[in-house]
Amino acid sequence: MTRTFLYVPGDTPERFDKALASGADAVICDLEDAVAEAAKPAAREAVAAWLRANSGAPAWVRVNNRPDLLDRDAAMVRSLVDDGICLAGVVVPKADPAACAAGFGGCAVMALIESAVGVAEIYEIAAVPGVVRLSLGEADLAADMGMQPSADALEMWPIRTRVVVASVGRGLDAPSGPVHLDLNDDEGLVATSESLRRHGFGGRAVIHPKQVAAVNAAFTPSEDEITQAEAVVAAFEAAAAKGREVAVLDGRFIDAPVLRQARSVLARVLER
Repeated sequence: MTRTFLYVPGDTPERFDKALASGADAVICDLEDAVAEAAKPAAREAVAAWLRANSGAPAWVRVNNRPDLLDRDAAMVRSLVDDGICLAGVVVPKADPAACAAGFGGCAVMALIESAVGVAEIYEIAAVPGVVRLSLGEADLAADMGMQPSADALEMWPIRTRVVVASVGRGLDAPSGPVHLDLNDDEGLVATSESLRRHGFGGRAVIHPKQVAAVNAAFTPSEDEITQAEAVVAAFEAAAAKGREVAVLDGRFIDAPVLRQARSVLARVLER
């Protein structure tokens, strides 16, 4: 499971290798918001050239979801695929079903939910063939919906929960959470990352390499969590060997759902 997605502007090719070496699980070469209008053609060429030189890198491309640009960005991705270049996938911003199905040569699609349309059509988006993960972009979403989220983002939690439910319901990877915009707020980055993990998110996007380590740590099981999960599995398996469907560990009742959660923790360790 990818914990961190580090954004890097598509028109700054000198940063691509540094982003890849930052410790982030994946990078997102951005052709959209991080790139000025006049620089978009050059950014598209720079990203394509770098991907050709780094086939197989854990790199995504965030395309532009605009009628005048989506076709060009999608054509660039298809040309890479046709030439045998491997990339992690495509990030579709302001996601809607049509854009997610635009045709990216069979690449995986991460749908970025950041508009009222995206929230309203989230189950349809999650069902589009090729969509493997949902992500949440709260800055654009708040602007689109006229919201003014407080520091604890309480106003966003109904939508965050909807993203998790849609992901689980459609069998997608655990969703990616929103960026933390304050680069000087290390404490807030850790607290919000841990909160997202507890609520069912599998990782989050970051906008600077300095945020990578904290987010990776927040979405990686701790030693105590691993030890407890191993104990749960061992207790349940011992009970099953005796023909029992439940077990008790340190006074805690263990049944199939508890076992499933423990195995989920251990699976996250194996993926690292």
